[in-house]
Amino acid sequence: MASKVFVGKKVVVSGASKGIGFAIAKSLALEGAEVFLLASNYKRLQRAAESIQSDIEQKVRFFAIDLRTFDSCDVAYKEVLKSLGEVDFLINSAGATKSGRFLEQPDDQMIDGFALKFYSAVRLSRLFWPSLKLKAGVVINIVGGFARTPDPNFMVGGAVNAALANFSKALAGQGLRDNINVNWIHPGITATDRTNEIFDAQAKLYGKPREVLIKEKVAEEKIRRLGQPKDVAELVSFLCRPEARHIHGVGIPVDGGGSKGYY
Repeated sequence: MASKVFVGKKVVVSGASKGIGFAIAKSLALEGAEVFLLASNYKRLQRAAESIQSDIEQKVRFFAIDLRTFDSCDVAYKEVLKSLGEVDFLINSAGATKSGRFLEQPDDQMIDGFALKFYSAVRLSRLFWPSLKLKAGVVINIVGGFARTPDPNFMVGGAVNAALANFSKALAGQGLRDNINVNWIHPGITATDRTNEIFDAQAKLYGKPREVLIKEKVAEEKIRRLGQPKDVAELVSFLCRPEARHIHGVGIPVDGGGSKGYY
């Protein structure tokens, strides 16, 4: 049984309807936190909230909204404060970027990649900052290994991730001034719906079945297995604990050793 270390803590998780964001929200809720889920798809978000609610006593709240614009982030922020009051933890996990050959990718895919994953994290961090400052809170951004390992067939994701990692490091400097802990996580290849979409796109590029590409990628990376959303969720849970308070301003890979470089 999960410990109840986060009883009384209030948490906002974006991108919480599935995958890593959902796993994070569920993990923190099981440990006693009151979670507020944000994502764009109402039905999927409702199912996610109901799934978490079935295992806990405290109320799970959610609000469906597309976080690509400042106005939508502002609406989400106001909905959260109306429901929760102050916030202790902000977990930015929204955003999915498209893979593809650089010369063939339309410009709007790069723009859209930044609109959701990068700008929503920037805007939500700014909006919730005063509340987080009052609570000596925590910000954790879910970024991605392509921030460190550029790929010509995943330039959108790599560029967005690199920008978000840079922003996170700068935000950590502000966090030292305001007593807010800021870290970010670089998941490697993780078994989510989004991963399947990426491999499906690559299957079209290379003319191979998705399952074959996954096996090849695991062998190429020399890792034991694909990551699971819970792998990231467990790290988020630890980084939110008081015992992890001296871990600040760092990007931590959760990739089974997939990153071979020092940086």
